[in-house]
Amino acid sequence: MTWNRKDILDIESLRVDEITSILDTADGLKEISQRSIKKVPTLRGKTVVLFFYEPSTRTRVSFDIAAKRLSADAISISAATSSLVKGETLVDTARNLESMNPDVIVMRHSCAGTPYLLSRKIATPIINAGDGMHAHPTQALLDMMTVREHKKDLAGLQIAIVGDIAHSRVARSNIIGFTRMGACVRLSGPPTMIPKGVEALGADVTYDFDEAISGADVIMMLRIQKERQQRFLFPSEREYANRYGLSMKRLEKAKPDALIMHPGPLNRGVEITPEVADHINSVILCQVTNGVALRMALLYLVAGGMRNAADH
Repeated sequence: MTWNRKDILDIESLRVDEITSILDTADGLKEISQRSIKKVPTLRGKTVVLFFYEPSTRTRVSFDIAAKRLSADAISISAATSSLVKGETLVDTARNLESMNPDVIVMRHSCAGTPYLLSRKIATPIINAGDGMHAHPTQALLDMMTVREHKKDLAGLQIAIVGDIAHSRVARSNIIGFTRMGACVRLSGPPTMIPKGVEALGADVTYDFDEAISGADVIMMLRIQKERQQRFLFPSEREYANRYGLSMKRLEKAKPDALIMHPGPLNRGVEITPEVADHINSVILCQVTNGVALRMALLYLVAGGMRNAADH
């Protein structure tokens, strides 16, 4: 298919054929990272601005590596070192960046909807690297890529997502993405961490962890996002681990070949035990590896404009 979408802002706006095209492109680009010289001239002469208003390790570094492996110039900016600290508005900052003619702006912000606002204010393509508790499309796409790589097809799979659903932009994007591709999603966690009405996104909800992972093809564990919580939503980490932590004993309730996933950073001994995190079925590090290829694909498609994704 011919790619003509300007921005990557969320999963909701992506059609099934667009998601498939992104995943196929990422599959084709992944082998570049396995070469002795990990670079191709695909985006030579292009400039990618990484504007991260929130802390990040995996997402920021993988976008940086992705740009450089495609031979693009990557410029990193944080809120603390930008003119925002001098009182400049975010829109004015974005317009100033646009005046320098970058080809893509990758943005993470603590406020939901910020990438949408800027996408209407500037002509430069924007890739959302996470906005508040709303969306994290690139994480959902790399998660789908990882599952498809191991299970061959997403349709019909049983996906269990467990943990702090209410504060997780990853959970929201994955619910929409996996259900759109034909998978069935079950959510579980403490009642205080399951938002009301989340079933409207297409997922089933159970507060029984064992029920959620029973017969699951994929188990995705989420960390407790204390930085987004206004009050304590559970008695203690020990009790949370006992009720909603994935242990070796609990893992037996899932299918023998169930994939173990986590978007990171993970808290060993809380939502997942060390033995499970390092289990042979764990694809947590594979998710990180695929994050580079997936973000290479997005930069290629967005910066390349009307190129045919099938070329790769």
